[in-house]
Amino acid sequence: MPDTDRLSTLRDALEHERNDLRARIGELENDSDASLTFDENFADSGQVAAEMGENKTIAASLRDQLDEVEAALARFDQGSYGRCEVCGDEIAEARLEAMPAARSCIAHA
Repeated sequence: MPDTDRLSTLRDALEHERNDLRARIGELENDSDASLTFDENFADSGQVAAEMGENKTIAASLRDQLDEVEAALARFDQGSYGRCEVCGDEIAEARLEAMPAARSCIAHA
């Protein structure tokens, strides 16, 4: 298990990632809302619809990532951060550094 300073650094990274994801989701949702005002006779309405669909897909992916980050922060609060949800063993520090929101050890990834 990482030491207290390393855990603090990992938590800070997760909180930063959470804030970044929230901002990116907000931007995508604002862009999608602005796109809804296009004129139906607009020649590139198909392009606008495609971009709106792409924005929704990206936002959904970002929301999934946000859910993982928030779950990791909840594990911090519960005292179970850094433990594999499958076997209960410690997750390797290198894995947590690479993927701070990891739920499982490499064996159960």
